[in-house]
Amino acid sequence: MPIKKILVVDDSPTERHVLTELLSKHGFLIITAENGEQAITVAKEQLPDLILMDIVMPGMNGFQATRSIARDPATQHIPVIVCTTKDQETDKIWGLRQGAHDYMVKPVDQAVLLAKIAAFG
Repeated sequence: MPIKKILVVDDSPTERHVLTELLSKHGFLIITAENGEQAITVAKEQLPDLILMDIVMPGMNGFQATRSIARDPATQHIPVIVCTTKDQETDKIWGLRQGAHDYMVKPVDQAVLLAKIAAFG
């Protein structure tokens, strides 16, 4: 199934804007969330085709939100790509263990991100 609707989760308005602009230009419908709790709610309500998840956010972090989404029967089919400044190998391993399908370090290479999204389509 081609990826059409993407949920961008990031507490930074700038980061949300940059990703929204990039992905909208390439024909994706973008919905956003500002934190982990909101991400879970929006994922259940909107059922996006893919989620781009930041890790460092106030309240529930991206690892916790990814784990919740990956374990919920209503949302577990949605692939999650972590997009974070956390660049340690242990962070990547932990993110994948929480249920993420891929892991990218910011600043995100736009061509690589688009290729990763296309691979899920």
